[in-house]
Amino acid sequence: MPCTTDKLLLHAYADRELDLVRSLEIEQHLKTCAECGQQLRNLEALHHVLRSGGLYRQAPQSLRDRIVAAAAQEPGISGQPKRMREAPRLRGVEWLAVAAAVAIVVLVGLRLIPGWRTSRQDDLIAQEIVASHIRSLQPGHLYDVESTDQHTVKPWFDGKLDFSPPVRDLADQGFPLVGGRLDYIGNRAVAALVYQRRKHFINLYVWPQSSSEVALSPDGQGLESRDGYNLIEWSQGGMHLCAVSDVSTDDLKQFMQLLRR
Repeated sequence: MPCTTDKLLLHAYADRELDLVRSLEIEQHLKTCAECGQQLRNLEALHHVLRSGGLYRQAPQSLRDRIVAAAAQEPGISGQPKRMREAPRLRGVEWLAVAAAVAIVVLVGLRLIPGWRTSRQDDLIAQEIVASHIRSLQPGHLYDVESTDQHTVKPWFDGKLDFSPPVRDLADQGFPLVGGRLDYIGNRAVAALVYQRRKHFINLYVWPQSSSEVALSPDGQGLESRDGYNLIEWSQGGMHLCAVSDVSTDDLKQFMQLLRR
């Protein structure tokens, strides 16, 4: 059955005059249509013949200079002349290759640059932490291991995480340890240590500081409030720590300072 594809599209494709979408359509069609494939080869051969064997002649520079000078004298025409010859357009697959290469370079560059995490990513992690804290307050969700003994809670994480979280009991300072659990924040498993301040619970999320991130200030990173809960994060001993609770900001700062001692 004869091919019904508009042959003018093949001419435009051979001259690299089609947009990206239409170029991809033609290239896909050429994979299955021998008739169009042969016609394209004929067009490319014709182009080659016309540009070889003395049939193609480059215009002399003097002619270009005369045309530019004449154009400059026309009313309403000013400024530098545009380039007389533009670079050949890339085919669809070439554009895709260029776009993919640029995307890879940008992505790798962002991951190699210290502090590549954007404020948007930080915001999403903060939202996850607050949501996790709220879920933990539901009955039966606060801890996987219930204990006020740091020597019981810390070993419980062995084999469950690829790091060992620091665990301290601050009962003498008014922040008793009550347990711990596994959680999932920022696409990785983290330790959640649970402390108590009078009748309020504090969730302390701990995970290793990434090599691609700038360490946070040990004095706390932007104490903020979300949905009625206070949140503060800092770096300590190669770990990223984030505490969240509905206790006062002064209590949360005191809790952080006690852990840093």
